[in-house]
Amino acid sequence: MSLQVGMTTSAMKRRLSKEELIAKANRPSEDALRLHPLYKGKMQTMPKCAVRGFEDFAVWYTPGVAASCRAIVADPALVFEHTNKANSIAIVTDGTRILGLGDIGPEAGLPVMEGKALLFKYLGGVDAVPICLASKNAAEIIRTVQLLQPAFGGINLEDIAQPKCFHVLDELRSTMTIPVWHDDQQGTATVVLAALTNALKLVGKRIDKVKIAFVGMGAANVATYRLLKSSGMDPQAVVACNGGGILHRGRSDVEKRQADYADLWRVCNETNPEQKVGGIAESLRGCDVCIAFSASGPDIIKAEWIRAMAKDAIVFACANPVPEIWPWDANDAGARIVATGRSDFPNQLNNSLVFPGIFRGALDVRARTISDGMAKAAARELAACAEEAGLDEERILPRMDEWDVVPRQAVATALAAQQEGVAQLCKSREQLHREATAAIKQAREATRVLMKEGLIAPAG
Repeated sequence: MSLQVGMTTSAMKRRLSKEELIAKANRPSEDALRLHPLYKGKMQTMPKCAVRGFEDFAVWYTPGVAASCRAIVADPALVFEHTNKANSIAIVTDGTRILGLGDIGPEAGLPVMEGKALLFKYLGGVDAVPICLASKNAAEIIRTVQLLQPAFGGINLEDIAQPKCFHVLDELRSTMTIPVWHDDQQGTATVVLAALTNALKLVGKRIDKVKIAFVGMGAANVATYRLLKSSGMDPQAVVACNGGGILHRGRSDVEKRQADYADLWRVCNETNPEQKVGGIAESLRGCDVCIAFSASGPDIIKAEWIRAMAKDAIVFACANPVPEIWPWDANDAGARIVATGRSDFPNQLNNSLVFPGIFRGALDVRARTISDGMAKAAARELAACAEEAGLDEERILPRMDEWDVVPRQAVATALAAQQEGVAQLCKSREQLHREATAAIKQAREATRVLMKEGLIAPAG
């Protein structure tokens, strides 16, 4: 039985049994095993310059290219004008925290990085190169990324395990002059802020008044905690839980490793004033919101634990590839709003809704970094896009195919960068929207033409 992407949970339940819903949820994995070998990957390199004949190589390569080289020697900033650096980023991983699969290595992580590059290009018009490193050493990763700086306009760190990911990000942000972003940290936090903003509007609650349970305290939720706290969340109304149970001041295992887990130890001391102990069940009891980025499910969070949450509960079950609880089970247990990381369920809460637009905006004004202020601006714009189209329990965020969302986020990000003084170029709102729209349209039109001409084979 066919099912349209984005169909509401209630509509799905009217038409399909739970067995059929699970079978449908497994279908993308089955298709992936068939289609990845068909295309032998998802990305390739294509020219962006005109090649009218053999003589053009004298312009694009030797001897003509030497003139561009000399120009850049005289003025290093011209590298952004004479090369693709201004529109290119590196997606860097060591393969230690791929999706919900864990430490599967750089080769096995390459399909994910290629997928990320596809989204960067198709959604944001950004050229992204997957770079999977054969090292788990933080110092080697840092040094490698620093050495890549001349060739790229930005760096997207991806799927690097904690606590290493925190140190790698902080060190690179402090030593590099191009934006460095860890999508599992900053991207996750940004999209959660947008989703929670709209979910709370629907249930009539305020971020400074709700009780929030964080399930899983890896890179995603540590960064989410920080961004939500700076956006008005009360740490005293938070209970957080990791693999060792609920975080509290008595967690000696965290205290002993606070040099590596400083953020986690801070959560132990700032939250859970009642000093609750236990696991996920105890952390959820009486809470208004569950924000879960833990292990792939579907039985990590049980329905009876959702029933013990507050009225009009909000559940973000975001583990990949399978959420901690199936959304229909969470709804049956009383959750009013449920989001997952998947595009085949309502309320996709996924970094893909923010990283194309944020990088588009950062690159367009040649930002030196991507600040929390820029991320918050992007989150506000993402939430506004959904609200303008009409909010309901199964639509708290836009979908990836709402194309104007990305240029709007790019504009919001770029303007925030200019306001904060981290942008090297100054552009108006109108110019930013025009340029972002053109870059995105060109990427999508190129894909369409390649498919039409048979240069990209039909998926079948």
